[in-house]
Amino acid sequence: MSSRIHRYFHSPQTSRFGEIIVQGGVTSAILNAVVAEELPGPGSVFLSVNWNFMAPVRPGDVITGHVEVTEVRADKPVTTLRTWVVRDDGTVVLEGTATCYTMELGGPPD
Repeated sequence: MSSRIHRYFHSPQTSRFGEIIVQGGVTSAILNAVVAEELPGPGSVFLSVNWNFMAPVRPGDVITGHVEVTEVRADKPVTTLRTWVVRDDGTVVLEGTATCYTMELGGPPD
């Protein structure tokens, strides 16, 4: 369930944002795609995340997710990442860290 600020047209107008904003989970979903597809890559899942939402994203905004590897464990396929999402006007809307586990993806069964 989403909060009133995301669902009802009249509530967002009286909020500090003055209009409808995108839910944080939708904003952070771009990082799921980056982690699973690019870095660390296929087979990667989040073990933990620590994200701060810095500014709103509104319907129609273009956002870009970024990750930077800050640590790689030698004993396990675990990486720590710096994560951030930037709105098309250059505003950082989310920043934080994530820990990922990357498992081997086997091919299709014979």
